[in-house]
Amino acid sequence: MKNFFKQRLPAVSKIKSHPNLQFFGTLLHDPNLWHLNRRSLAGGTAVGLFLAFIPLPMQMLLAAALAILFRVNLPISVSLVWLTNPITIPPAFYFAYKVGAAVLNEPLQTIEFSASQEWISQTLGHVWEPLLLGCLIVGTVSALIGYFTIILLWRIQVGRLWHTRRKSRLKKFLKKSKQIV
Repeated sequence: MKNFFKQRLPAVSKIKSHPNLQFFGTLLHDPNLWHLNRRSLAGGTAVGLFLAFIPLPMQMLLAAALAILFRVNLPISVSLVWLTNPITIPPAFYFAYKVGAAVLNEPLQTIEFSASQEWISQTLGHVWEPLLLGCLIVGTVSALIGYFTIILLWRIQVGRLWHTRRKSRLKKFLKKSKQIV
């Protein structure tokens, strides 16, 4: 599992030298931000998934700040924010709106999209409460599922490695014991 992420994540030096992250200064030199261990990977996953569903601008910078604050894997947290991208935002936020409306027991409103400032101010004025509540719920549930999934997968992987190591040692032991007899 560790190798899977090592192969797919950008180089640490590339991330550290990114111009948008320079204002973090020496905070980027914390080794915990770059380690791929169970806690760091699960925490980075939770931060990234939570922020992916929060309708704020500059989610990547917020993900980096929270990764630094919680000392979890920064590349994972920043990468997972892109789960909601220009293609996936409409269905993700509509789902979050439906969840929020259901929790608040509000009827769903039909929303016709129009790319204008007037549409944004009028529509968000009516749906911001269920949308925001739904985003918080979906973000929190996604973060928890992501966190515990990484913990579970990590434990399964470690168990397999221990089992393989145990079998290898047993084979070596049996081979040596046959040579002695």
